[in-house]
Amino acid sequence: RRFSALCGRSRVLMENLGLSIRRDKPKHLLIAMLYIVRKESPSMSAELKRILYVEDEPDVQAVARLALEVLGKFTIEVCSSGHEALAKAPSFRPDLILLDVMMPGMDGVSTLKAFKQSPVLSLIPVIFMTAKTQPSEVTRYKELGAIDAIAKPFDPMNLSSLVAGIWSKYYGQ
Repeated sequence: RRFSALCGRSRVLMENLGLSIRRDKPKHLLIAMLYIVRKESPSMSAELKRILYVEDEPDVQAVARLALEVLGKFTIEVCSSGHEALAKAPSFRPDLILLDVMMPGMDGVSTLKAFKQSPVLSLIPVIFMTAKTQPSEVTRYKELGAIDAIAKPFDPMNLSSLVAGIWSKYYGQ
């Protein structure tokens, strides 16, 4: 999925640069893909620094923000809804998105689907944070494109290391 999204973004970039897409010139596509990976996709970096946290409950926001900023030394942008996350994500350029499943209005699944429709946001890894963590539910989240799920309630003292562990596993480190 990530590769096919990258190919689509590369084709758009090539068209904008006036490069032709020809079967006998695959290097153009490869160059465009490498450019996007290095310049436009912070999620492709191996180091986790910036996290977009989407949660509608102010108390949970405060605890998670404190745990992630103080203990994990991450830069956190908190959003209270899926709509707000979709608006802030392009300018914040997160490496990772932590996403609540159950939110009023646009729920986490709908928000994830919207992220996956965006060429800019589709490559950013997403971890769901939810009380719904039965194995069948986690499998469904992964099928939708999430890399994992963290159970709520979570232990604030372990949240940063849990997120970092999922990140490392995802990037094979």
